[in-house]
Amino acid sequence: MIYFDNGATTFPKPQSVINAVSSSLKEKGANPGRSGYKLALQAAELVYKSRSAVAEFFGASSPENVIFTPNCTTALNTVIKGILKKGDHAVISSLEHNAVARPLETLKKIGVSYSIAEFVPYDDDKTIDNFRNAINSNTKLVICTHASNVFGFKLPIDRIGAMCKIYDIKLCVDAAQTAGIIPINLADSYIDYLCTAGHKGLYGPMGTGLMIINNEKTPESLVQGGTGSQSEILEQPDLLPDKYESGTVNLSGIAGLAEGIRFVKMRNPEKILKHEIILIQSLYDKINKISGVELYTQRPDERYFVPVLSFNIKGMDSESVAMKLSEKYNIAVRAGLHCAPLAHKSMNTIDGGTVRVVLSVFSNEQQIMYLADCVRKIAKSI
Repeated sequence: MIYFDNGATTFPKPQSVINAVSSSLKEKGANPGRSGYKLALQAAELVYKSRSAVAEFFGASSPENVIFTPNCTTALNTVIKGILKKGDHAVISSLEHNAVARPLETLKKIGVSYSIAEFVPYDDDKTIDNFRNAINSNTKLVICTHASNVFGFKLPIDRIGAMCKIYDIKLCVDAAQTAGIIPINLADSYIDYLCTAGHKGLYGPMGTGLMIINNEKTPESLVQGGTGSQSEILEQPDLLPDKYESGTVNLSGIAGLAEGIRFVKMRNPEKILKHEIILIQSLYDKINKISGVELYTQRPDERYFVPVLSFNIKGMDSESVAMKLSEKYNIAVRAGLHCAPLAHKSMNTIDGGTVRVVLSVFSNEQQIMYLADCVRKIAKSI
């Protein structure tokens, strides 16, 4: 199979990641932080070293500020529900995933409100103006995707962060589509809370995510329970990372995530991005020449995009195109709304969604040529 659904999860995983997961299960299978015998201590050491690797990669002030979560959605929910209270207001972009929109809709029931700042393609000034105009006196949090999971648009995060700093508003960034290809240094950033998946551009296993706190204001914990620390008190501990890591952590997933980060560091995020951008430009150029193919953005480049491309074929719905690519040509892409209806509304594709192609470090030009040829055959058959 030729796999182009890396926006959902990267596949294949590096062999080093597979080896790290296997080793953790075979050699360090005790519950970390729960006992003092040798195997449990080895497991706890593995978690700490992994936490330190994440902190170094993202420029976090301390390993303790790195919180392991089951996915990016849990991280975003923790920030959104842990910061916003009755009467508070939030601002989001028009490209947000349901992992942002749905928690905010839920919080409306307790008196939290939010506004949507329209993203303007290729015009950062207008986008910033829209964010500024959406702010009011009760705005406590801006939640913004680093890049769209549907169209690949990059948002001007540095400028949004600087604006938030001026207005004394906290900024939460969803880096699910950028971590691993766009360098993020929290030590030199206005990002207060960074949320991301561990299993996409960081090449870790599914079931891994990160919330990195870059501010003294910590959200309330989403879940309370056993932490292995301060067990004598019934209140949830305030110390990090225990405040957010109730229950047994995903030891094998964490081991794999740390190895994925080592893999990305070795390959260099900038080089990975360059490789993928060249390929997505090649795909864009090829299918843009095919009669009946609809594209929704300009030719992708590093200034405005990450390597994500959405398209449709006139006369065939996106799900049918994806099905044909899978069943007839053994190509995996994703179709539909990609859990991001706001983005589709913004780009007028809400009725049928799009066919989405997302690349990885393992993608190559031969695969791009084959996909383009298959798209041509499908379009010609209509």
